[in-house]
Amino acid sequence: MTRPTHPLIIPSALATVLDSVTLLDTRWELGVPTRRPAYDAGHLPGAAWVEFEGVLADAPGAGGRHPMPQRDVFAAAMRAAGVDNDRPVVVYDDGNSLAASRCWWLLKYFGKEDVQVLDGGFAAWAAAGLPVSTDEVPPADGDFYPTDPGAALLDADGAADFAVTKLLLDARPADRFAGRNETVDPIPGHIPEAVSSPSLANVTESGAFLPPDDLAMRFTALGIRTDSEVGVYCGSGVQATHLALALEASGIRPRTSIYIGSWSHWITDPERPVEV
Repeated sequence: MTRPTHPLIIPSALATVLDSVTLLDTRWELGVPTRRPAYDAGHLPGAAWVEFEGVLADAPGAGGRHPMPQRDVFAAAMRAAGVDNDRPVVVYDDGNSLAASRCWWLLKYFGKEDVQVLDGGFAAWAAAGLPVSTDEVPPADGDFYPTDPGAALLDADGAADFAVTKLLLDARPADRFAGRNETVDPIPGHIPEAVSSPSLANVTESGAFLPPDDLAMRFTALGIRTDSEVGVYCGSGVQATHLALALEASGIRPRTSIYIGSWSHWITDPERPVEV
């Protein structure tokens, strides 16, 4: 398989290269301890299970609800899932790509470029009538080794600076950005001067991403160009990576930096300003 040129791959295209990629199942749901039973009930043939909590995020605490995972823990889990330095990876989840985008971004952050997300996830694969397996996939022995970060990471001060001097996007739903219907974090509102750009508005009802031209229109309306510098945050660094994936899939591909601690980290310091 040649090196992918787009961050998304559709089920029919994946089916033709299934034997030449490493598949990662990252199904996850907020508030649910594990989605492993869903994987056991059926997954893409050969796909390895990757647990979100503890692998794609460290334990909640001062760094937020889903802080960066420990580098060595993440790398070991990727190797156990069969990730090699020279073999392409395709990541999927249930369908909306929230968890898959987090894994996609982390792999790219740690230097692996040949990684894609299955557009529409497991739901799209099953809807296309493609094969599903219940076979257990034993731990592998991949040779993935994380390199220096290949993506930019923001802290709270960096996010505040982006909001004033560049562009800081808030990927949460618009009502949470506005400080309404906040059911996850104890303090409602957003980082001052941030701009609302809900990540899930970039996918259809089925979970598949909008066409690149439609995504590009949404982002150019916000003033984003290829040479733009964009910061992204959300509640805990999941929808933020989803928005980063949409920015990449749009073809604009600005330089995108993630505030991984996001709102759940921002509000840990009572001196940081809050806007509603």
